[in-house]
Amino acid sequence: MKIASIIGARPQFIKIAPLQDEISKRHEHLLIHTGQHYDYEMSKVFFEELSIPDPDYNLGIGSGSHANQTGRMLMAIEEVLLKEKPDLVIVYGDTNSTLAGALAAAKLLIPIAHVEAGLRSFNMKMPEEVNRVITDHISSIFLCPSDTAAQNLAREGIVNRVHVVGDTMIQCLMDVEQKLSKSFLQNFGVTENNYILATIHRQENADVKERLEVIIKALAKCGIEVLLPLHPRTARSIRLWGLEDLIISSGNVKILPPLNFIAFTSLEKYARTIVTDSGGVQKEAYYFGVPCVTMREETEWVETVKDGWNVLVGANEEKILRAIRNARPRSSRTTQYGDRNVAQRIVESIEKDFEGLR
Repeated sequence: MKIASIIGARPQFIKIAPLQDEISKRHEHLLIHTGQHYDYEMSKVFFEELSIPDPDYNLGIGSGSHANQTGRMLMAIEEVLLKEKPDLVIVYGDTNSTLAGALAAAKLLIPIAHVEAGLRSFNMKMPEEVNRVITDHISSIFLCPSDTAAQNLAREGIVNRVHVVGDTMIQCLMDVEQKLSKSFLQNFGVTENNYILATIHRQENADVKERLEVIIKALAKCGIEVLLPLHPRTARSIRLWGLEDLIISSGNVKILPPLNFIAFTSLEKYARTIVTDSGGVQKEAYYFGVPCVTMREETEWVETVKDGWNVLVGANEEKILRAIRNARPRSSRTTQYGDRNVAQRIVESIEKDFEGLR
C-alpha cells in the first residue's frame, strides 16, 4: 500500500515519530510537510531529534490567515496527491494542515485515516475544534486516543472503522524518556520541582490583549520562578502591545525561545506545575505526574480534569493564582493514553479496514 502522511506543525512531528518507522516497515510511506511551522526550532530540530526522515515534499506554505494558509495548503497538497496517487492519506490532530490534507484527499476520493480522531472541546470558536470536527466527518478510518474520543464519535453517528489505539505522542514520550535530564535545568537557572513551566499559544489567548495581559500578570504574581518559552505568535503580540515591561519588571518570569523537544520535555518532567493552553502539554503533564493549570474554559483531554491533575481556569487572574497555589492532586491517574505499541495498533487497524474501502 502507498500511504501519504500529511504533517506541518510541531505537535504533528511528535505524533508521527513512532508511526513513521512502523508504516515504513510494511508499506511505501510518503511524507508531505506543509511548512505550517517552518523555523528550525519549530520544525527541523524535531526531525533531527526524533530521527524522522526528511520529507519527500516540503510545501513551504508558512504563515497566513486561516483561510489564506489553508487554501494555499489545499492547492499544493492536491498537486502532490495527483502526482503520487497514494492509496490512503493519514492526517494527524487538528491543525490547518490536518484540515487541508483531509479536504484535498476527500475531493480526490482517496480514503483518509485520522490519527487522534474523536477529540472534542465542544467549543466551535476554537479553530482546532472546527478542523477536527470537519476532518472526522470526511475521514474513513478513525484512530482514537481514548474511549472518550470513540464515544464522542458515536454521538455524532460515526461507529464504523473506529479504533481506540492510544496516543502516539505518549509512545514518543516513552521512547525518548531515557534522554530526558535534569542537566537541562541548569541551563535555565532552576532546580527540580522549584519552577513553573508556562506556554501560551492559543488564538483565544495570544491574539486577545486583555486575556494575554491577565495571564502575564498572574504569572508575575505567582511567587515562583516561571520559564516561558514563547511561541512566535505570542512573541509578536507581546511586542505589539508593549507587554515586555510587565514581564521584565516581574523579576520571576524568564522568557525563552522555542525549545527543542528533549529540552522542553525535560522541563516538563521536572517542573512543580505546568501552566498552559496547549492540548498536548496538558496530556504530557498528566503522563509525567505534574499538576497542570490550563488557561482555557474547556479541554478535549477530559480525563486529566476528572482525575484532578488538570484545572481549567480560563484567563482569570484570581483562578490562575489559586490553581497554582493549590496544585496538589490527591487522586491517582486512571487513564493510560498510550504505550509502546500504539503505532503498531494504528498500522494494523488501517490494514484491517483498508480492503473494505476499495
